Amino acid sequence: MVQRHWWNGSKTARSRRDVYIRSDGRQWDVLVQIGGTAGRYRVQQCPSGSSALIVAGAWRGSEPGWQELAPATEVARSR
Repeated sequence: MVQRHWWNGSKTARSRRDVYIRSDGRQWDVLVQIGGTAGRYRVQQCPSGSSALIVAGAWRGSEPGWQELAPATEVARSR
C-alpha cells in the first residue's frame, strides 16, 4: 500500500517523475517512476519507514516543484 507519494510537477509524460513510499506493514520500499506510468521504474527495498524517507528524499533531490500528493490506493507497478 502506498504510504506517501511525491510528483515533480511536470505534466508531460517524458519529464514526469513520481516517488512512492510503499509498505505492507512489515516491508518497506521506494518506487520511482520516470516518464509516467508507461515509463521506466526502479524499486529499492528499505529496512524501515525512516530509511524509506531518506531514500525518497535522495530521489527527489533539491529540484524545486516537488509536491506531495495524497497516496493512491494502488500504484501501477507491483513489487
